[in-house]
Amino acid sequence: MSRVPGKRARTVLRGPRRSNALGLPDNTATDHITTAQLALAQLSKKYRRGRQTLIRTDSGGGTHEFVAWLARRGRWLSYSVGMTITDAIHHAVLKVPASAWTAATEPGGEIRDGAWVAELDGDVLKGWPEGMRLIVRKERPHPGAQLRFTDADGLRLACFATNTTSVPIAALELRHRQRARAEDRIRAARATGLRNLLLHDTAQNQIWLEIVQLALDLLAWMPMLALTGKARLWEPRRLRLRLFSAAAQLVTTARRRHLKFATHWPWSNVITDAIERLQALPNPG
Repeated sequence: MSRVPGKRARTVLRGPRRSNALGLPDNTATDHITTAQLALAQLSKKYRRGRQTLIRTDSGGGTHEFVAWLARRGRWLSYSVGMTITDAIHHAVLKVPASAWTAATEPGGEIRDGAWVAELDGDVLKGWPEGMRLIVRKERPHPGAQLRFTDADGLRLACFATNTTSVPIAALELRHRQRARAEDRIRAARATGLRNLLLHDTAQNQIWLEIVQLALDLLAWMPMLALTGKARLWEPRRLRLRLFSAAAQLVTTARRRHLKFATHWPWSNVITDAIERLQALPNPG
């Protein structure tokens, strides 16, 4: 996903799944570059280059090839990509003094309980593009979570790389952590038809994916434009139950058509408020 202030571009790659000699799933640097190119193509030309456009990925994007592509001279994109905790990173974390750790923050500015961030330097940056920063977060795991071999001192470790400067590392870590909303979109996509490819032929399933993408666009824009409060957080299943399946009657009176919802439906006011909010928007044409 590429992001600029107030704008986002999302891309769903479609087509027959490739396979290699080992039968591993596709998640290569080439795939990330292709996805980034398709996402950037959705933005206006002035946002396709420059620091105002941010590319965020999970640790699958933390490869030399992809980061080098992002940082290539003339492209100048900002990036925030997850990194796998390697042995070198793990040993570097163990050497960070206690005074170098900064409390992580929440979106509202309050301190995130049991989480700290620090910046790594030295040998762990060798071989990576110039200007890359490596930031690590350590956090107490939630009850029942299993620690990994790469975690340290009973704390869960997470690491990401960025080329953004002049911003506190706690703010950078929060920005990267908020990439998790992509998981919400993936969950919404599965609930909207991406969980199973219903048709037999690849070409037919490509059409199905196009329909799913249209639905995802509507699900992304409708809450921002029409809903308020907790309703903005409703996911597809709840939207279907409360809004999309509401019974209504189309009535014509005095040459005007009115959409009347059942008064006993608990969320009728949410629907009518949403319609009024959409009608009040300026005509984009």
